[in-house]
Amino acid sequence: MTILSFNELIKTCKKNNKAIYQIIQEEEANLSEISIDTVRLKTLENLIAMKDAIKNGLNSSEKSISNWCGDDCRKLQDIYSKRHSLFGNVFEKIITYALATTEENLRMGRIVACPTAGSCGIVPSVIIATSEEKNIPEIKQIDGLLTAGAVGLIISQKVQLAGAVGGCQNECGVASAMAASALTEMLGGTCNEIIQAAALALKNILGLTCDPVCGMVEVPCIKRNAFLAVHAVTACELALCGVESKIPIDEIVDTLKITGQLMSPLLKETAQGGLAKTKTAVELEKNIYRH
Repeated sequence: MTILSFNELIKTCKKNNKAIYQIIQEEEANLSEISIDTVRLKTLENLIAMKDAIKNGLNSSEKSISNWCGDDCRKLQDIYSKRHSLFGNVFEKIITYALATTEENLRMGRIVACPTAGSCGIVPSVIIATSEEKNIPEIKQIDGLLTAGAVGLIISQKVQLAGAVGGCQNECGVASAMAASALTEMLGGTCNEIIQAAALALKNILGLTCDPVCGMVEVPCIKRNAFLAVHAVTACELALCGVESKIPIDEIVDTLKITGQLMSPLLKETAQGGLAKTKTAVELEKNIYRH
C-alpha cells in the first residue's frame, strides 16, 4: 500500500474528490493488477463469508473443548425472543452476531479475520446487523468493508496487529476502529467523520491487555467482541454528531505502538498476567490440564 498515514489518505481523498473506499479499491486494483470490479467482488466474497459465519454461529450451541463457551449466543437469542433489549433491535443483533461469529471461530468454523481471528466478530456484527435493520444495500456494505480495510491497513503499517505484540488493543481495539469507520461510511459520513470515528474508537481502548485464561482464545476474548462492537457504534454516533478527537488519528496510532511496547510481556497473550492469573483462572487451568 502506498498510502502510509491517515493524513495522507485524507489529502488524497480531497485532492481526487473521492471517498475512502474509492481510493482503497483503486490502490488494491493497481497493486494486485486486477480490475476494481474484481476488488469489489473479492470484498463481496468476504462479506458473504462473514454472513455465513454469523448464520452458522446462530444455529449452533456446540461447546468448545474447554466446555466454557459456545452457548452464549443461544442464551441471547432465547432471551430476546421473549423480551427486547433496552437499546432496541440493532443492539440486540450486534451483540448476538458478535458472539455468533466468535463462537463459530472457537469451533474451528470458517470466519474472516478482521483484522485477526480473535477479533473476528466486531466488524461483521456492526456491518451486517445495521444493514439488516436499516435496509442498507449490499453495495454500501461493500463500501463499508473496503473502508474498514483501509483503516486496518494503514494502522498495520506501523503496528503489528497481534495481541502477542501489543495486547488486545492491537486486535479488538483496531477491529473496533475499523467497524466504526465502516458504519460511518455506510450511514453517509464524510471522509473526516469516518476518520474521526476510527480515532475515537481507537484512542478510547488504548492499553487493553491480552490475557487469555489458560492461553485459549475464549475467556475473555469472545465477549470482548460484543463489547467492542458496541464501542464502535458509539464512536460512529459521536463522529456523525460532529464530535472530533482532539488528538489526530496518526498520533493515536503512534501511541498505540508505544503503549504496546510499554506493556508488560505478562499482559501480551502469554497467559501469565491479568485475568489469566486470577484465583479462578488458576483453578480452571489446573482442572483443564488435569483432564
